[in-house]
Amino acid sequence: MEFESVETDVLVLGGGVSGYRAAAAAAAAGASVVHAFRARGASQYIFGFNVPLAHKDGRDTAEIYFEDILRGGYRLNDRGLVQTLVDGTRPALDELVAIGVPFARNGEQFDQLNLSGNTYPRSVYHPQGLGPLAIGRLDAQCGGLGVRKHAGWKAIALLQDGVEVVGALLFKANAPAFLAVHARATVLATGGIGAIYADSTYPADVAADSYAMAHAAGATLIDMEFVQFEPTVVVHPAECRGLVMPTAMFGEGAQLRNVLGERFMFRYNPEHGELRIEKARMAHCIQQEIAEGRGFPDGTVMFDTTVVPPQRLENHAEKAKRLRSKGFEPTTEAPRVRPAAHSHMGGVRIDRRAWSGVPGLFAAGEAAGGVHGASRLAGNGASDVFVFGGIAGRGAAASGLQLQGRDWNAIHAAAGAPLHRVQARTGNARPDEIKAAVRQALLDAAGLYRDRAGLEKGLATLDALVREIAAGLETRDLREAVRALEADNMVTVGRFIVMSALAREESRGAHQRRDFPKMHDEQWLRHVALGRAGGGLQLETVDL
Repeated sequence: MEFESVETDVLVLGGGVSGYRAAAAAAAAGASVVHAFRARGASQYIFGFNVPLAHKDGRDTAEIYFEDILRGGYRLNDRGLVQTLVDGTRPALDELVAIGVPFARNGEQFDQLNLSGNTYPRSVYHPQGLGPLAIGRLDAQCGGLGVRKHAGWKAIALLQDGVEVVGALLFKANAPAFLAVHARATVLATGGIGAIYADSTYPADVAADSYAMAHAAGATLIDMEFVQFEPTVVVHPAECRGLVMPTAMFGEGAQLRNVLGERFMFRYNPEHGELRIEKARMAHCIQQEIAEGRGFPDGTVMFDTTVVPPQRLENHAEKAKRLRSKGFEPTTEAPRVRPAAHSHMGGVRIDRRAWSGVPGLFAAGEAAGGVHGASRLAGNGASDVFVFGGIAGRGAAASGLQLQGRDWNAIHAAAGAPLHRVQARTGNARPDEIKAAVRQALLDAAGLYRDRAGLEKGLATLDALVREIAAGLETRDLREAVRALEADNMVTVGRFIVMSALAREESRGAHQRRDFPKMHDEQWLRHVALGRAGGGLQLETVDL
């Protein structure tokens, strides 16, 4: 298979904030950079990120923020990564301000909101949504630094020479065309598990490829069992289904109520109700209300926006605008919500430089694991991408791999082999049918609550899909062959999630086992890790 090729110092994969931050940081460090991405991912939904400035409440400190992260992660976090995150939030904020990213202010100080799980208000934000504003300014910064942008290009495989990652093979669906990018270092910032669950807030362009590609290249994955469900995703009005109602609204006065009108969160969190509780626990509380018959007939609870002062509701103008565009007035009507798969704590195991342990491969954002532990503070996913995106870019720029003297024909052939195997095949199943089956299997087996029987059934379903892909997949054109690779990646990552959930015989954070309902630090304050040994999969537990 012949590919056109380009050469660069650093290849950044992913069009979200972490990708843009990595591309800008690498270019600012003097590296030539190619930035390739299929679409903008989930960063467009970022509202704000946590920085312990103490502008809204003078009692806040970096030390309290650090402890909040550990408590919210059920102490499964990598403490070194947590410290790096805490230390990096203020410099990241300063860098964003320097390139013109706007934030809500109170005079000369930043306004800050109190998000779920945080002791004090520490989220800096913009009422229109920070994500699109930040990406716009980062895009301009990258352009000024000479970053070569390849929009609409999806990575389908990492290029490998022995144990080293030396770039990636890209595909552009609307051409269709391929491009091999040869790079001294590659930053994987292509997001998390994506729409691998039937009920999910993820955009369609995030498809679990990060983990499958990294593991195939020799990286270790950790904490794959921890899938966080966003607790408050709109079901009613139906026209806004999938809209995430931000937990930041609870700091403005919003309330959760069941069908009886009860403010039920005080049953589970007596002192603070909807406040000072991380998302995983809130999702489980909501699900319990519904399971015990106190939800609305459509399996929801009320997210009461009518009690929020109108001027404070405008701090969330983008959400209010979306509701109003469908004829729903949030000052007089309350939307109804329930949990949906939203984010993933696991991913590529990295060090404080965002290095994966594989020569030439760095990871940032939701592609990486270890920062958040077993659950994640609201606002910290955004802090992660702003901080570790820059760190990954600087680390990649300093990579010492050389590109000369390699057998690029052999490297290209190895990267293209999986695609070649699924091209122009005749069978009984189509890639999109496989994807739908994976999504339902994951939701059934590894949703908010798990048990051995359900997990084993889910694993058997996924194993059957592996066999179906091998024997019975039909691909009618090149685009469908690439979708077949996506389906294969989804099955692979789905198996990683279920196998890790089976291995962890306790309940912790976003992983809740009905058959092992208690948390056991003495045995399970450890990562479940998925590596490679002898060409196959190796599952083990490793120290923090």
